[in-house]
Amino acid sequence: MNEDTIRLVTIGRILRRRWRLLAVLAVVGALFGYGTSVLLLPPRYTAEASVLLPGQWEDRELLTQVDIATSSAVVDRVAAALDWKGVNGPALQKDVSAKADDGNIIKVSGTADTPARAQRLSDQLAQQFVTFATRIAGGSTDPAADTATEALRKQVAETNRRITDLADAANPGQTVEGVQARTELEGLRTSLQDAMKKLEEANPAAAKASMVVMGPAPAPTGAAAPTRTQLIAGGALLFFLLAVVGHLAAARMSRRLRGEPEIAAALGSPFLGSVDVPGERPGRRTESHGARARLRRLLGTDVPWDAPAPVHSGDEAERRIRYRRVCTRLREQLPAPRRLLVVVPEGDEVARLAAGQLVAEATGDPRLRIVEVSVDRPIVPDRETESGALVVLSAGDWTAAELGGIAGACADGGHELVGVVVAGTVRTRPTETADRLSDDATLTFAVHGRATGDPA
Repeated sequence: MNEDTIRLVTIGRILRRRWRLLAVLAVVGALFGYGTSVLLLPPRYTAEASVLLPGQWEDRELLTQVDIATSSAVVDRVAAALDWKGVNGPALQKDVSAKADDGNIIKVSGTADTPARAQRLSDQLAQQFVTFATRIAGGSTDPAADTATEALRKQVAETNRRITDLADAANPGQTVEGVQARTELEGLRTSLQDAMKKLEEANPAAAKASMVVMGPAPAPTGAAAPTRTQLIAGGALLFFLLAVVGHLAAARMSRRLRGEPEIAAALGSPFLGSVDVPGERPGRRTESHGARARLRRLLGTDVPWDAPAPVHSGDEAERRIRYRRVCTRLREQLPAPRRLLVVVPEGDEVARLAAGQLVAEATGDPRLRIVEVSVDRPIVPDRETESGALVVLSAGDWTAAELGGIAGACADGGHELVGVVVAGTVRTRPTETADRLSDDATLTFAVHGRATGDPA
């Protein structure tokens, strides 16, 4: 239960802090879906026709008729009847389908790029299916055999008519010969009828051969799935979900250090304490003014989304106590005169503010000088009168490799790391005012220096 809650909170944090980026990616996904619908999956239309199968049919027989409706024999006849340019039976095979419905009805469907072509394809499929199924039910797929059977029926009907005429001409009741002839003719009629009945019984499927197409297929009113709207919505949703999953994967694979012991171990120096910096947003902001930096600020990617939200802190006096305790630990640890170089990673705004406040609370003992160093190519000024270096940074922004580079730069400059201070962002209370500052506080200005310049 707790893990599920954490996951929901994490996703909510992504939505709050990356909503601009997610919105842009959703728009890009919608454009991708639109391009897919135009170039790869243009709109397709499906028409459907119904074929009625009279009589009693079992489920397996209906399934057989479904297979017959979409068989290559039927589809090849449909392609020949349509005579569309560049379209043959195998090409039409993927555009036709059939299914069994209630009431002994087979519904055949045809899909094409226009409603008119889809309607024509469906109608032709139904007609060819009925014709082919009727031939199979008649016992032969040869049209000549069907013609011979029909001719036989016509001859039997003509013979029956001739027998009736002969019986009427025999003048029954006049002579014995006439009565005998009439009797023989009636016997012949009965024999012919029995023979036709046996012929019909020998092929019971013929009773089911009278399939009926239930009217022309109605013209489709909308495109078949996936429609253009579905592709656009699907593309937007896909890119949105990929962005969220990407944020979660990046956070899981992130190597940025968050705990104070891990940070101190990466720098190889003792942890002296944590201090608070008032602020409303977590993380750090770069001071670059280039186009890339403006784009990052516009999309909200200049602030880490996975940084914990600032918590409410005490008043100003409580925050100053933390700074004073750090200064006390430095005085106890260093011999006089106590001069230190305060190293702040470039771009860490929270750490820079914390270093300035630490200089103010030190009141000249120890005497601190702030320098900002680049984490990409860290360079620390050479040692002059300083007794060592103090690193001030914020948690969750730097990897062990980057902190190791800062430690190496301090060693190259002849500065021994005496400790590390971790700064965090907190929210100030609305009722807090500057009147809470203690009267014995004497502010001193920090002497700032750049890592690439000479010491002041």
